[in-house]
Amino acid sequence: MSLNTPLKNARGLGSAREGVAHWWGQRMSAVALIPLGVWFMFSLVRIAMGGDHALLTQWLGSPLNASLTTVMIAVLFYHSQLGIQVVIEDYVHTEWLKIGSLILQKFAHILLAVAAIFAVLKIAFGG
Repeated sequence: MSLNTPLKNARGLGSAREGVAHWWGQRMSAVALIPLGVWFMFSLVRIAMGGDHALLTQWLGSPLNASLTTVMIAVLFYHSQLGIQVVIEDYVHTEWLKIGSLILQKFAHILLAVAAIFAVLKIAFGG
């Protein structure tokens, strides 16, 4: 039986002052993805019904569509990175593996987001 109070046991385990920002980032990116996702899926279904590669390229060549697609990619990868970070922090218990996984997944998300945005911009600018 321990004579320590619950406060003694909890000292040093308090907030790192990052949880609220992470939580808000996850929620706000999810809210942003709702209209962006609906717009994107509606657009792709409309293109798939009567189009081909040329129509998709023409659609992505529009400044509005290219801009919204770029924003959607950035928000999607940000949201994904935050979600995978939580999974790693919660379920990977070996410290070196946790830190390595967090670094690797962050770099992978950045690399994939940049590649996807580059592809959209290349199509949009006719490259």
